[in-house]
Amino acid sequence: MTTSTFQRARSHEAKQLRLNEILEAARALGTEHGVGNVSLTDIAEAVGMHKSAMLRYFETREQIFLILTASAWQAWAEDVTKRVKRSGDMSPKSVASALAKSLGNRPFFCDLLAHAALSLERHVSLDAVRTFKFAALDSAYAIATQLQECASLTQRQAIDTVTTATSMAGALWQMATPAPEVLPLYQSDPRLSHVVADITPRLASILENLLLGFGVTNRASR
Repeated sequence: MTTSTFQRARSHEAKQLRLNEILEAARALGTEHGVGNVSLTDIAEAVGMHKSAMLRYFETREQIFLILTASAWQAWAEDVTKRVKRSGDMSPKSVASALAKSLGNRPFFCDLLAHAALSLERHVSLDAVRTFKFAALDSAYAIATQLQECASLTQRQAIDTVTTATSMAGALWQMATPAPEVLPLYQSDPRLSHVVADITPRLASILENLLLGFGVTNRASR
C-alpha cells in the first residue's frame, strides 16, 4: 500500500478500524524485524499513511508498542492460567515449565518485555503509561492468584515468580537474538555458542530453582 491510497477515517467505526490496522502493522513489523528496528515511518508506510497523519491516531511509536505490550500481557495471562489449571502436577518443575514454555512460545512478547521499561514507557504521556501499567498489573495478579492457589505460594512469592519470569524472558530473548552483524561471531566460536539458544530450558531452570527456594522457605516457617 502506498501513501497515496490513504483516506482519513471520519466515523468512529472507521477510526477504530484504522487504529486496529496500525496496531496490526506494527505487530507484523515488530515480529519480523524486532521492536527496536521499527520506526513510526515504517508503520505509516505499511498502512499507506504519511507519518504526520499517523500522529492523529497515536502519540508516538512507543505508544503503539506499549498498547501491543498490554495486549500481549493479557494473552499471556490467559495462556498461563489455562496451562496451570490443566496440569495435575504442581511441582516446581512443572510450574516452571508451564511458565517458561508459554513465554518461549511468544518471542514478540519477550521482545516487547525487553523494551517496555527501557524505551516504550518513555516519549509517551502519563495516561498512556498508566493505562499500560494497570493492564500489565491486572494480568500479573491474575497469574499470581492462580499460582497461589495451585502451587502453595504466598502472594509475594507468586508476584516475584511472575516478575522473574517476565524480566528474565526479556533479557534472555535479547541475548539469544543478537544483531545480524554480531551473530557470525557467536556462531563461529564454541565458547559463545551457548548465547544463541532456546530460552525456554534456561528460563525453566531459573524458575524451578526459584520455586524450590520458596518451598524451602515455606516449610521452614511452618
